[in-house]
Amino acid sequence: MRTVTVAATQMACTWDRAANVERAEALVREAAGRGAQIVLLQELFETPYFCKDQKPELFDLAAPAEDHPVLARMSALAAELGVVLPVSFFERANTAFYNSLAVIDADGRVLGVYRKSHIPDGPGYQEKYYFSPGDTGFQVYKTRYATIGTAICWDQWFPEGARIMALKGAELLFYPTAIGSEPQDASLDSRDHWTRVMQGHAGANLVPLIASNRVGREDAESCGITFYGSSFIAGPTGELVAQADRESQTVLTASFDLDAVARQRAAWGVFRDRRPEFYGPLLTLDGQTRR
Repeated sequence: MRTVTVAATQMACTWDRAANVERAEALVREAAGRGAQIVLLQELFETPYFCKDQKPELFDLAAPAEDHPVLARMSALAAELGVVLPVSFFERANTAFYNSLAVIDADGRVLGVYRKSHIPDGPGYQEKYYFSPGDTGFQVYKTRYATIGTAICWDQWFPEGARIMALKGAELLFYPTAIGSEPQDASLDSRDHWTRVMQGHAGANLVPLIASNRVGREDAESCGITFYGSSFIAGPTGELVAQADRESQTVLTASFDLDAVARQRAAWGVFRDRRPEFYGPLLTLDGQTRR
């Protein structure tokens, strides 16, 4: 039996960047104290979600992955506690900017950087202004405790990414997130839709999934967003194992026997019975295969 304990977290963020990082570290310490071996923090936790407006001065928030101060701090924390940390950050790479995630192993080593593949653009979520589409493709990382797949927020709406990570051997899927109210339509609440889509990724691939969102109201010049938290952990059949509320700073934990999940995944046959030779239309935008 190979049991791994994972944690999802959520918190509110302000423009006191040092306080945000302190709060994030406190959540990691709390999760580790409760036995968590892999701890997920939310998307872009160093600051408020800054993509509500198009402001050129906010590009100054980005930094290279090499010697990034927050990554260095989280690497030291991971080594101290013996935990794996997928850490979201705003990456500058020469003249390019990415919404990125570094996977830090339990000895503090950065195993690699994933750059967000799908970039949204809409009222309050104007990410295409700040981020180029990621160029890494979907990655998996062999950490001390499990082989994990990581993607970021808007990626979570696309089943292709989850399937690719599962095909590459991911035993757990992690999605840091920033999602809440829609400035153009106050009546729209996507929380349950958001949850069900990712439960589907877990169930379709028989891989547990961990999602961490932020909480709190964040206002900007053009609009405000109330982030609805509801971070959760789903089991390998898509079942909700744990879910936070909409407002509270929270740490959730759950444990999975990865050997038992692997046997369940093999027995169910969804990977055995795949027919990739028929999936060519997935490589097109309109579903039409052209010669």
